[in-house]
Amino acid sequence: MYWPVLALLTAFFESSKDVLGKRSLREGDPVVVAWAWRFFALPFLLPVAAIAGVPPIGPDFGWALLLGGSLNVVTSIAYMRAIKLSDLSITVPMVAFTPLFLLITSPLLLGEVPGTRGMAGVLLIVAGAYLLKVKERSSGWTAPLRALWREPGPRWMLLVALIWSVTANIDKIGVQNSSPVFWSLAINLFIAGALLPFVLRKKKGPASIGALKGLLPLGAAGALTTLCQMAAISLTLVPYVIAVKRTSTIMSIFWGYLLFAEKGIRERLGGASLMFAGVLLIILP
Repeated sequence: MYWPVLALLTAFFESSKDVLGKRSLREGDPVVVAWAWRFFALPFLLPVAAIAGVPPIGPDFGWALLLGGSLNVVTSIAYMRAIKLSDLSITVPMVAFTPLFLLITSPLLLGEVPGTRGMAGVLLIVAGAYLLKVKERSSGWTAPLRALWREPGPRWMLLVALIWSVTANIDKIGVQNSSPVFWSLAINLFIAGALLPFVLRKKKGPASIGALKGLLPLGAAGALTTLCQMAAISLTLVPYVIAVKRTSTIMSIFWGYLLFAEKGIRERLGGASLMFAGVLLIILP
């Protein structure tokens, strides 16, 4: 079973990308950083794609690239705006709701229906994401959900989670009509190109871009995230891969604590443990 390893690597590189993006947003514009995330992935993806070569292109590749790329332009901006507005530890966990949405979108778009254990694992992961806000339980168990609507960052991230439940399925269509490497390159190139006009319209765009010379690590993390995810979804059901990928939320909480001195890590350990149990249900035979 190679896909669990690829999915866990996806989670690690995703959490690394979150941290690097948060650091960049201390002084950078969300749109510029969102563009940099995709653009600086290209130097790492191009050599891999050149070695792998151009695969046979299927008939659904074009519309998948156009639709998936356009939706990801929206999520790229919304994602960076979310982690600029609020702490990583309360914002990034909202993307854990993507697997819940995938239980609806994957059967509709791909005909993929998880088994009983797999579905239980997905639900545990989503429940764990909810409990990551358990520090507010003194106000009642519904307090974390109510707090979601008081925080601007989590609201943006929940929108990202919903859109990603569609684009994750489109990614699989793109991979099936090309290859994991070629699709990773194509989708990042599309998004970077589509975001460039927005970047150039920024009054401080050129200065911001000049300040991005240190963002190659962000691009590397983004490239590795995409490559591992696309390889994983080519091997198993999309909801499984994305559910395991969401363990990046646990990693991001610890990064937030270690690097940004974000509070409340102890209160979130219960939710993290529940998410871990969900992952075990999914990946263990």
